[in-house]
Amino acid sequence: QVQLVESGGGLVQAGDSLRLSCAASGRTFSNYAMGWFRQAPGKEREFVGSDNSGLGIPFYSDSAKGRFTISRDNAKNTVYLQMNSLKPEDTAVYYCAARELGSHVYDHWGQGTQVTVSS
Repeated sequence: QVQLVESGGGLVQAGDSLRLSCAASGRTFSNYAMGWFRQAPGKEREFVGSDNSGLGIPFYSDSAKGRFTISRDNAKNTVYLQMNSLKPEDTAVYYCAARELGSHVYDHWGQGTQVTVSS
């Protein structure tokens, strides 16, 4: 099992930046690809981006592309989501998730961190 804990959420204004962190523990971090998802009130959880570890370069949803960047520090067992030019529609609970390399299923999830963007 791998345990994931997100942090860094908060209340910001439109146009601001925020960096979320996800700390992993329990298993060898480098054996996992990491993804970020979000869920806005009344909506289904949606994919934000993945570091795509083991397969290639990171990729992002259309809404995140050009504004969000995923990075990871294997020495710290941490993955980051840098969010720039935030918009009110980015308001959501953000979750990090892990999938084992070679798997397409994210089966380890954090508890989420709230991001609220005011207009």
